[in-house]
Amino acid sequence: MSKGLTMTMIFLAESANYGESLGNVATLKKITRGKGEQYTYISRQAIRYNIVEQLGEPLASLSAEGSGAKQVIQFDQNATIDKYPEVDLFGYMKTAKGDNALTRSAKVRLSNAVSLETYKGDTDFLTNMGLATRLRENGNEKAMNSIAQSEIHRSFYRYTVTVDLDEIGIDHNVDIQLPNEEKSRRVQKLLDTIQYLYRDIRGRRENLQPLFIVGGVYERKNPLFENVVDVKQNKVDVEKIEGVLTDSLRQDTFVGVVKDAFENTAEIQDVLQGQKIPQVFENLKQKVADYYEGD
Repeated sequence: MSKGLTMTMIFLAESANYGESLGNVATLKKITRGKGEQYTYISRQAIRYNIVEQLGEPLASLSAEGSGAKQVIQFDQNATIDKYPEVDLFGYMKTAKGDNALTRSAKVRLSNAVSLETYKGDTDFLTNMGLATRLRENGNEKAMNSIAQSEIHRSFYRYTVTVDLDEIGIDHNVDIQLPNEEKSRRVQKLLDTIQYLYRDIRGRRENLQPLFIVGGVYERKNPLFENVVDVKQNKVDVEKIEGVLTDSLRQDTFVGVVKDAFENTAEIQDVLQGQKIPQVFENLKQKVADYYEGD
């Protein structure tokens, strides 16, 4: 039976993804909604990078195709899914001169992690005062401080991961199919990585571990909770989540929350049968194992 895993999570982080700088101002990645409210986000590419970096598996070999300014860095022709879980989980495109491109779509789909609180324009004023002072003390009296500004935003963020369990470990381009045991191991290791995910940025290590999670293994391969998980006044909107939980979905859905991370922890536990976060990941891993054992 066809199955997909989906989970939507909330974490708390600060200034975790910057775009291009404007002069001496480092700007956060942002989107604008409604009446002009701005929300910061961490791109799916950035999250993918951190997952691959922390997955603990061999990194896929790369090549540069083309010449000059048109050179494209891509996965090597020999970077196959049996050798590298990275291309199994997140797909590839391989081109060669004179040949059609070989593509394999991602079997693990990520959304951007979008802030659940609006950006209000806060900035951090930065100087290299310490280094400039040391240089002046060493005789360079003309050493000047460099001045810069950096946008800052601390917020809850929401993102969704959706995994096509049927397509993990299968590549029709080169006729590769991995054993179910290896498919299960890869997905379970992905879940372990996401459970303890972090992001290094500008001298900080931001913890991306979920404070709230809702998800499960379903016959529908749809990011079911992507548009209904929200936080208002430090409370998870339980009613919104309840609105999409049919009787059949409810029995396959797991909800986890960190105690007192939100003001309505008791409501989450009572209405959504919220558990501890580690227990939810163990349940999801068991569902994945059961699926591949019964396939």
